[in-house]
Amino acid sequence: MRPTALSTQPLSSAASPPAILTIGDLAERTGLKPATLRVWETRHGFPLAQRRDSGHRRYREIDVELVRQVIRRRDSGVRLEVAIAEVALIQAAVEGPPGEPSIYAVLRRRHPALQPQRLKKFTLIALSWAIEDECCARAERPMIFGGFQQERYFRAVKERWTELARIARSTTVFADFSDAADSVAGTSLVHLPKNAPLRREWMVVCDAPDYPALLTAWELPGQSTVPDRRRLFEAIWTVEPHAVRSAARACAQVALQLGHPDAAPLLYELAEDPPAPPVELLKATSLLNRVVAYVDATA
Repeated sequence: MRPTALSTQPLSSAASPPAILTIGDLAERTGLKPATLRVWETRHGFPLAQRRDSGHRRYREIDVELVRQVIRRRDSGVRLEVAIAEVALIQAAVEGPPGEPSIYAVLRRRHPALQPQRLKKFTLIALSWAIEDECCARAERPMIFGGFQQERYFRAVKERWTELARIARSTTVFADFSDAADSVAGTSLVHLPKNAPLRREWMVVCDAPDYPALLTAWELPGQSTVPDRRRLFEAIWTVEPHAVRSAARACAQVALQLGHPDAAPLLYELAEDPPAPPVELLKATSLLNRVVAYVDATA
């Protein structure tokens, strides 16, 4: 379900004003009862109050808009816990620490059971095409993210990604795009600044209920003399839905932090956790990891 009332502007202030509103003030300005706000805080950790030495709650002006956004989403038919999670994702993306995260690092931290592999670039190309063909092309309206490091790598497959954009509900691409970069129909082009971790990363993320899949990798340093297609990356790929959702959220957060407001609706859609995968799927992934490693080593 797409959000019916989105607002990220109130969250964009870099400064954090003091918390001066009482719970009564917050209740009056949002139309809720103080008891309801206390229940939300106890059950969902929202809204997050600052406590004075006396134990009294105090809130910021921004908390008024956050609560209003939750109410709007709840009134549109979204479950309360999902509405709170949606708003929390937006808040974390805008108010979080500066700097864009490494998608690879996010996955290693949140999903330590995923098995990293050192693969050559030509293997990554084959895996990327497999994900794009099998998962993106067959999935029902997937949300697709791609990381290409350099603009020229994306331009080499622009026609392919134009086709993917036609079947996707959103397509977002990250690279060192120039200011004069030509737009691509149906695709958001996100320019990566020089210090962005994603400039060293390779990424294809397909978030869809029926065919989730991701490949992410970071390029090992010290390969300036290595032929392009034999450059070595440390890679993770999986079809585990929760890992794919983590990667998709991180991608949308990067886009939002880099000034792309159209990423805000994506974060709303990605707030709810996907269902657990069948055990057989995880076993198959482990087997295919070994196959990929053997193929890469003998190529």
